[in-house]
Amino acid sequence: MNTATTLPPPAAAPAPMSVFERYLSVWVALCIVAGIALGQLLPGPVQDIGRMEVAQVNLPVGLLIWVMIIPMLLKVDFGALHQVKAHWRGIGVTLFVNWAVKPFSMALLGWFFVRQVFAPWLPAEQIDSYIAGLILLAAAPCTAMVFVWSRLTNGHPLFTLSQVALNDTIMVFAFAPIVALLLGLSAITVPWATLLTSVVLYIVIPVILAQLWRRALLRRGPAAFDAALAKIGPWSITALLATLVLLFAFQGRAILQQPLVIAMLAVPILIQVFFNSALAYWLNRRVGEAHNVACPSALIGASNFFELAVAAAISLFGFESGAALATVVGVLIEVPVMLLVVRVVNQSKGWYEQGARCA
Repeated sequence: MNTATTLPPPAAAPAPMSVFERYLSVWVALCIVAGIALGQLLPGPVQDIGRMEVAQVNLPVGLLIWVMIIPMLLKVDFGALHQVKAHWRGIGVTLFVNWAVKPFSMALLGWFFVRQVFAPWLPAEQIDSYIAGLILLAAAPCTAMVFVWSRLTNGHPLFTLSQVALNDTIMVFAFAPIVALLLGLSAITVPWATLLTSVVLYIVIPVILAQLWRRALLRRGPAAFDAALAKIGPWSITALLATLVLLFAFQGRAILQQPLVIAMLAVPILIQVFFNSALAYWLNRRVGEAHNVACPSALIGASNFFELAVAAAISLFGFESGAALATVVGVLIEVPVMLLVVRVVNQSKGWYEQGARCA
């Protein structure tokens, strides 16, 4: 008699990151070099592009931001919110970290490092702008890239989708008030008209357009939808890189004169990433959530919707502002740091599940 037992099929391995996703930091570094060189070699045309504005919104950059954001928002299914009722604790942890901890902790870190510790080495006229950029970065929780990080940790796909959809919904209403509050607490003048314009341009309209496009594609069937996503996926990264080239063309002189500024701005961003990811991961463990829920919860709490932050910083303070530079520093360090967080949560699965069972 054959006593061999049939083993369950192995868990599906996470899909590999694309070349663009895996080497995003390399592309950003190349954009820095290309942008600085462009600004130094062709200052006239670069300034002409910078003057193409309507209501303080740069038209070329606005178009690039839409190309950047809309393909990412196509992945968001707001109808999936009801499907994760069993994981309400994980959703609660995500919302707590994203909206009650993250923006305020970044404002505190910005005040401590930028206004206190590093102030003697930073240009005094840009200190407020640097802090504003850090706040903009922290007030926009990650959307599209969290799908990548979740995939690499075998995160719960419906939970990931639902928390992204919920965060996007909250962002429509909470982004402007939270940014305005923290800018006010930091004694930075709040340009309300421009801030609200940024929310409409870079959140409300892209969400509406993406959802209309999503419905049109889904009517043609899931295969057509997946094929369209695969085709337009590279648009986001390409538009981001083009935006960064323009941004660094304007920032080039400041970077060449103050090369340590990027390193100093990276300090509060790094601390915030590790603090928020650890807090979300630990809280999920304490409330007894599954590991595949804790992973995307921790990752979305650590990463940022840097596309929105860059766009808002440019609209609010201009291409050459310290705020724009601070948000770009977030882009520069996002991928290597998040890959490190992914590795930590993957390797600590045994420790996590032991504690979750005891919770």
